[in-house]
Amino acid sequence: MRRATIAVRGYRNSDPYGSLQPPIYQTALFRMEGEAQKSDRGFDLKYSREENPTLRPLEEALASLEGGVDSLAFNSGMAALSSVFLSLLRSDAKILVTMEAYGATLRLLSSLSKFGVKMQKAYPSTDVYIEFLKESRPNVVFFETITNPTLRVLDTPEVIKAAKDLGATVVVDNTFATPVLIQPISHGADFVVHSTSKYIAGHNDVIGGVAVVSKRELLEELWVWRAMLGGIMQPFEAFLTLRGLKTLFVRFEQQCRSAKAVAEFLSEHSKVSEVIYPGLSSHPDHAIAKKLFGDKFGAVVSFRVKGGKETVIKFFKSLRLITPGPSLGGVESIATYPVASAASPIPEEDRKILGITEDLVRLSVGLEDVNDIINDLAQALENVIP
Repeated sequence: MRRATIAVRGYRNSDPYGSLQPPIYQTALFRMEGEAQKSDRGFDLKYSREENPTLRPLEEALASLEGGVDSLAFNSGMAALSSVFLSLLRSDAKILVTMEAYGATLRLLSSLSKFGVKMQKAYPSTDVYIEFLKESRPNVVFFETITNPTLRVLDTPEVIKAAKDLGATVVVDNTFATPVLIQPISHGADFVVHSTSKYIAGHNDVIGGVAVVSKRELLEELWVWRAMLGGIMQPFEAFLTLRGLKTLFVRFEQQCRSAKAVAEFLSEHSKVSEVIYPGLSSHPDHAIAKKLFGDKFGAVVSFRVKGGKETVIKFFKSLRLITPGPSLGGVESIATYPVASAASPIPEEDRKILGITEDLVRLSVGLEDVNDIINDLAQALENVIP
């Protein structure tokens, strides 16, 4: 099956009544006469903190989309990442990340230092990151296919190759790019994680995460950590996420087209000092993005508003259609103030180097008519800036 078909039908459905949609098993436990029953992949099926059949269609489809052998669904993206890191990291481990990563991820890895885990950070450009990787020789390499919020694009195959040459385990966050644009496991990654709250579920109405694995032995230990930490996705959330996944390709492809149009509009606006979007030739990683992604460059556009913090706040308050908020990836367009949300845990000195400043706005482009999105941006910019 092609990937768009996998998103719709890439799972087994063994419902005995022939239901088109996989049923929700809203139960805490399963019948157990002596030994526990086994799920389709051989894990104990006795208690829903450990395994629940509702999750299996979603896990199968996401594993197929990412080119992995299987996946585990979690109750948030951070639960997925936490479990992956705890399954991999030891007291003397070194993990390399980019200076620009999701703030909660950086906070998590920094907190693990009290257990002897050493986090190292490198600037998010391919050459710098690979050079640092070769010098530091980490046990685990972690990066995002598109960073947040300055949308840097590392050369995923090159970074993975450099890490593998040194024997490192590679974990990739593919939330912003989605499997529509790239499949890191096909380039040698060991784990791929998503906040499924974003594009996978796609409707700003469910929190979740997933970790896709490249080989079975990684799955078994990760499954134990999910069970111990209690991070499993709940049945109703799994149902909603699978429903959202079925429209991923049509949603994301349209959002990418609209985002490029929005970026081009903003790049010509006199009240905008800079537009950051991998689909523009002005972006430092445009050539890499084009090589990896083809003609689609994601659905997030960042830009700088002339006038600084006070003007940006007025801009947010002047929006009529676009919603000011802290997330992305849904059908509604969301405008975010990075220094006050996802990027706030990044140290101030790192934010300055990265260009995450008080004039920066991140826009997640939704499925509204692109002309309505542009008109709302235009009126907000004109209304608040003299």
